[in-house]
Amino acid sequence: MADCIRLKKSNCRNCYKCIRHCPVKSIRFSAGQAHIIGDECILCGHCFVVCPQDAKEIVDEREKVKVMLQAGDPVYVSLAPSFIANYEGVGIENMRKALRQLGFADVEETAVGATIVKKEYDRMLEEDQRDIVISSCCHSVNLLIQKHFPKLLEFLADVMSPMQAHCMDIKRRVPNAKTVFIGPCVAKKDEAQLVDGLVDAVLTFEELTMWLKSENIELEQGEVPLEESKARFFPTTGGILKTMEKKSTKYTYIALDGVENCIAALQDIENGNIHNCFIEMSACAGSCIGGPVMEKYHRSPIREYRAVSQAAGEKDFAVEQPHPSMIRKSFDWLEKKAKQPDESEIREILREMGKYRPSDELNCGSCGYNTCRDKAIAVYQGKAEISMCLPFLKEKAEGFSDAIVKNTPNAIIVLNDKLEVQQVNAAALRILNLRSESDILGDNVDRILEPDAFKKVLTTRRGISSERVYLAEYQRYVDQTIVSAEKGRMLLCIMRDITDEEDARRDKEEFSRQTVEVADKVIEKQMRIVQEIASLLGETAAETKIALYKLKESIKNE
Repeated sequence: MADCIRLKKSNCRNCYKCIRHCPVKSIRFSAGQAHIIGDECILCGHCFVVCPQDAKEIVDEREKVKVMLQAGDPVYVSLAPSFIANYEGVGIENMRKALRQLGFADVEETAVGATIVKKEYDRMLEEDQRDIVISSCCHSVNLLIQKHFPKLLEFLADVMSPMQAHCMDIKRRVPNAKTVFIGPCVAKKDEAQLVDGLVDAVLTFEELTMWLKSENIELEQGEVPLEESKARFFPTTGGILKTMEKKSTKYTYIALDGVENCIAALQDIENGNIHNCFIEMSACAGSCIGGPVMEKYHRSPIREYRAVSQAAGEKDFAVEQPHPSMIRKSFDWLEKKAKQPDESEIREILREMGKYRPSDELNCGSCGYNTCRDKAIAVYQGKAEISMCLPFLKEKAEGFSDAIVKNTPNAIIVLNDKLEVQQVNAAALRILNLRSESDILGDNVDRILEPDAFKKVLTTRRGISSERVYLAEYQRYVDQTIVSAEKGRMLLCIMRDITDEEDARRDKEEFSRQTVEVADKVIEKQMRIVQEIASLLGETAAETKIALYKLKESIKNE
């Protein structure tokens, strides 16, 4: 499969939105980064559309097309009929005028190829003996069946898509022509690479818009009615059916859009519940006018459908219908490589996720998977990580936090912005002489502590660190820290009981004071003796007095 969608790693931020919206869960997460699994992806483009960080990008082929334009051979555009909705009010002639300014030889509508395809569908249903026929215009639907419902490949219409049929027709008429399809679909980039030499490049409407803007080319408003343009209905839900003759009374004709609806129908067919149907399937809600590149910036289904409906004529495009063998297309089974775990392996992974009983399996979908079992299977296949489970992480974080809070020797008190006690631990209960949390939870902190320091932190948003406070009511000294948390909505108070340290310090100070007093008495007594001796010896007592006072000071310092 072509590498059509790439990840910008710097933008991917653990939101899991892409996996929640991926209809076939073809995204693997590793180290918090999303990676598309090519073996399973159906290129519906949902991950590109829903990504809130623009971490997915569609491969840009503008440079490739510019090289083709410089090579000399005429380059023709096959323009998807959904252009009518994407560039509302701009007719085919004005699109041709703008694209010729870019260097293209000519522009034709892919609806010409759609006319060829729908005529083949009518012939197939009228002449062939088939039970169920599923339209093969949507490459994402084709990939869905090839990768996820291989048993139903026999029901997939073995006919080229309108893009392929039209480009083949252009090259029949202009043998040396190069062809570029322009439309709203990511999957067409992959489809173009399946048959060499048929479709040379694919641009999205977004790429075309950026190219026109870079060349300062303005699209002019104005449409010229074209009676032979019935196939312009193709990009709408039920649009294929609208263009078909539907002469066969054997079949029920059904149109489905959206991958989820297509999957439900395919499951029904797989279970043998559906027969004698022609089913038009489109991966995008609203069909091609709801394509991923349109949907990223345009989403007005009613206005878009009305634009297409008003532009579509009553008759078919004039085409030279090729022999059925010329537009035949085969579809192979694209085997998935992911292994399936057995029940014991699933249960073991569920236990690692903290799911020990069925009641623990919340199936909340926060990880992107519909059920915890689906998530466990994805973990086994290396597509998901256990840490993607939000309840698991929450419980783990809360358990870790609770273990710290409960076992720390420091008192912890949590207040809200109204200074109401929200949480206290066992150490706080001991310091504050409380029997249980219920004695204080929900009450104002002024019931147990002076509130001034808390009010100061709440007002200034500046914390108080390691402040020595005497709690007179409790006859305790504490080293107190108060910080603002959760952007000022909570206050956290941590108190370390330093009463024993304070008592030891006071005992030491008392011992030093008593020592100094004794030293004073000794010095006073010794001074009298020294003075008497000094007078007899004819020496001054000053030097001796100084020496004794130095001794006294050294005792004080001790």
